[in-house]
Amino acid sequence: MILLLAVQQPGGPHSAREDRTRVPWSGPTTPPALPVATGAPSTRAPHPVVPPASRKGEHPAGTVCRGGRCQHSAADGGRRAVWQEVAVERRQRPASCRDRARYAFDRTLARSTGTLLGWLAVCCLAVVVPVSTLLVWTDPQAPRSLSERLVAVWRTSAETLRLGGITGAPLRMLLSVVLGLIALLCVSTLVGVVTTGLGDRLEELRRGRSTVLERGHAVVLGWSDQVFTVVGELVAAQSARSRGVVAVLADRDSTEMAAALHTALGATGGVRIVCRSGSPADPDALALLTPSAADSVLVMPSDDDNADLEVIRVLLALRALLGAQAGPPVVAAVRDERHLTAARLAAGPRGTVLETEATTARLLVQAARNPGLVAALRDLLDLAGAEFHVVDEPEAEGLEFGEIALRYASACPIGLLLPDGRALLTPAARTRCGPGDRLIVVAPDERPERAAAPDAHVDAGVMAPADAVPGQPARFLLLGWNSRAPLVTDLLSRTVRPGSVLDVVTGPRTAPDASRLVGRPGGGRLTATHRTGELTRPEQAAGLDLFRYDCVIVLGPDAEAVSFGPDDQTLLTLLTLRSCEEEAGRPLPVVAELSDHRSRALAPLGPRSAAVVRAELTALVMARISHAPALASLFEELFASRGGALALRPASRYVLPGREASFATVVVAALGRGECAIGYRAHAPHGTDRPGDVRLAPRKSERRVWSAGDEVLVVAPPDIPVVSPPDDERSSPGGRRTLPGMRGEERVGTDDSPASGPPLD
Repeated sequence: MILLLAVQQPGGPHSAREDRTRVPWSGPTTPPALPVATGAPSTRAPHPVVPPASRKGEHPAGTVCRGGRCQHSAADGGRRAVWQEVAVERRQRPASCRDRARYAFDRTLARSTGTLLGWLAVCCLAVVVPVSTLLVWTDPQAPRSLSERLVAVWRTSAETLRLGGITGAPLRMLLSVVLGLIALLCVSTLVGVVTTGLGDRLEELRRGRSTVLERGHAVVLGWSDQVFTVVGELVAAQSARSRGVVAVLADRDSTEMAAALHTALGATGGVRIVCRSGSPADPDALALLTPSAADSVLVMPSDDDNADLEVIRVLLALRALLGAQAGPPVVAAVRDERHLTAARLAAGPRGTVLETEATTARLLVQAARNPGLVAALRDLLDLAGAEFHVVDEPEAEGLEFGEIALRYASACPIGLLLPDGRALLTPAARTRCGPGDRLIVVAPDERPERAAAPDAHVDAGVMAPADAVPGQPARFLLLGWNSRAPLVTDLLSRTVRPGSVLDVVTGPRTAPDASRLVGRPGGGRLTATHRTGELTRPEQAAGLDLFRYDCVIVLGPDAEAVSFGPDDQTLLTLLTLRSCEEEAGRPLPVVAELSDHRSRALAPLGPRSAAVVRAELTALVMARISHAPALASLFEELFASRGGALALRPASRYVLPGREASFATVVVAALGRGECAIGYRAHAPHGTDRPGDVRLAPRKSERRVWSAGDEVLVVAPPDIPVVSPPDDERSSPGGRRTLPGMRGEERVGTDDSPASGPPLD
């Protein structure tokens, strides 16, 4: 028995909306009394119609509101009680026949497999038999007698169910049915076995646990944001093969890895990307990629805090699988310099280990000293267009480097690779190529084109005089602080000209670390100051007098030190700097460090700004070394803290402004200053502030009118003496920092020097 209580508010007509949606109460003001439970059963009374609630903000008819407070809480409580009782009644109403039938069917299916087969047979017969009967009875050629028609129905049903359809004695028909059921059971079992086997195989493939039986493929171990850059370069390198394969092993789902790589890289030009799941530090998982038959193996550091230790474990797993001396060349990278020696010991003699943090810091410093160098260096390291090559040229033996520089139509020699593996960059023009020496060139391909007449395009009359122009001290502004900031300040203090200034502005959180480091002596070359400020506030940025600096370096916080994205603060700072540029109408040289390559498209960079993606340069170098291991010593020279290497110089340093000259003339003029010209960048087009792209390895015969705003990309020796590094770093006799495997000193060729070999004592 259910007791329903309702309150009917007196008075007041309903609203028009209520009249359209509800049936108004037509009875008396007081609802009829409901029967009360007694000893005898009572008849259920119909539910009273409750006055409907009005729209939000309105009140039921007949209520009065005073003082902004509704005085009809009793009516609302009664209405809620009514609907609660209705809900209780609905839950207690008897189940319908449909619900009981569904429950009985579900309970029957849950009993056993035989019950399921029985229901399947009943359902099939319930459909096949009536349809067969209809087909027989509507057939004009069907037999007329009932018995013959029933036999026809049996035959049609049996053929449909593959039961044979044999007629005759009942025993004969029964045996036919049994035989058909046995055949159906065998076929079904076979289909089930095949389906299960295929499903297990597909599941194994989805998990990435099958062995890659390839030869000459590239192996990538680990996963990070830079895996897309590495795999993209490896795909470009493998495209020259008829069946190029790039195999990736990481502790992730193989289908997710494959989908991410194909989405990021798009069409791979016939090169297959194979992904396998497993820990790269497990030798059994490594064996899935058959690394012993690979051309190269690359070990990527992850984004975790223990990335370096994981790289060392992977290198040890490779050593355990392949041995210390055997196997393909291995290229790895670590973040912290403290783990560099251990990683190189684990990699063995065939391994090359790079340092991500230091390489990024060196690129930031080089870009700060040479605005526009980032894009040129990225073009040099990827496999599109001109890049570094090592060329075997037996005919160059005995020739002077000055003759070799003009020997090729579109290749630019920059040094020699000695037989012991050392790279000799920017040798003197009269240094001779010795036995076993190979050429290091910047060229579109590995087989550079010879020049028909090497000296025909050189015009000595338009060369600029070789007067030494002393460089000026520079001013730098460093915005932000992270773990690479000490490396940046240390490199600047050892490579800038005396009298240079570095102003550091950091937030309050990193101010103590920055002030302690800035307070250290800088060797007399660099004067560093520190102040605390909010980097994203335009008024504070305007008070820094930004346009008196030669370059502004923007660093983002470390990812583990903030709860938001590490590039978020960098993007806000760049947005503030960009607004200052637009207000002043002047371009501002800015070099920003980003952690995610996807943030580069979002960065509001000005016409003279560049973004350095952390670890992207290391990823490109790893891909180049895996393709050509002989280039390892070259990159050690380019990215050592030597103060020189790549630089953009004014074209007026080599040719007279406003005069027409060939690129061969620029090459000869650069050789006279101990530099190797490898390209140029034209000045900004008329009406724009953004300079053009760097043109690498142009033809020597190319002629153009050189303006004062043009720049020449050169590989140069250190323009100033480099301060000795701290005691914890290896030093070479020349005072420059020497990485393991890097040559100790340069060989400078003269008329009396030997053709090749180690430097004379």
